[in-house]
Amino acid sequence: MKISGTLLLSFFALTGCAKKGTEIQAVIAMTPKDTTIIAVSDSLNYLALGDSYTIGEAVPEVQSFPYQLCRTLDSNKLATKNPTIIAVTGWTTDNLISAINNSGLQGKKYDFVTLLIGVNDQYQGLSQDNYRIRFQQVLNTAIQFVGGNKNRVFVLSIPDYGVTPFANGNDAIIGPQIDQFNAINRSISQNTGVNYLDITGISRMAATDPSLIAVDGLHPSAKMYALWVEKLSPLVTSVLK
Repeated sequence: MKISGTLLLSFFALTGCAKKGTEIQAVIAMTPKDTTIIAVSDSLNYLALGDSYTIGEAVPEVQSFPYQLCRTLDSNKLATKNPTIIAVTGWTTDNLISAINNSGLQGKKYDFVTLLIGVNDQYQGLSQDNYRIRFQQVLNTAIQFVGGNKNRVFVLSIPDYGVTPFANGNDAIIGPQIDQFNAINRSISQNTGVNYLDITGISRMAATDPSLIAVDGLHPSAKMYALWVEKLSPLVTSVLK
């Protein structure tokens, strides 16, 4: 039976990367399915966890990487329902954990999960020790969502926003810090046994290609998300097939 709606947790924040202390207002809404994606009774259930990079801040929803991934999988004969998304612009790892706990989705099972979180931990000056603890916690939760099948969890590295106009030329400071946070999520992902995809290098291509940056001067454009999906989709396809 065709499913007409997917539960999305849609939230609104005041800035692209919310500064510490910014209030985030939450709204739960039923969003109609994008009819460009075909869903059938055995379609795959996909959960996307993250922040602004997951919701596709500054681009239309259908151009975010989770939606582009669904269309690519569908074209590869892996029919996938529109993603269930738990993500908000400005979220830290702590915010994501809290939202999952309040989502009402505990106990629900998904065919695969993506996780991309940590840029706001760096941006807000939170400690790497806290990130290490919280990232392991949210990763363990992601594994629970796929019934313990670690091979169906896909972690993406944190993009380097230091090359964007928003950073005002501070890449020499931001870039190394992003690398440090990525060293943490990479090590935890590898030790835990989930899939890990490094898309940070792609994000740094924006230093010489402005078309990879959205109109807000900070977030990825649809073109950059497509490059992520170009690397991610073969990995997901090989696991799901």
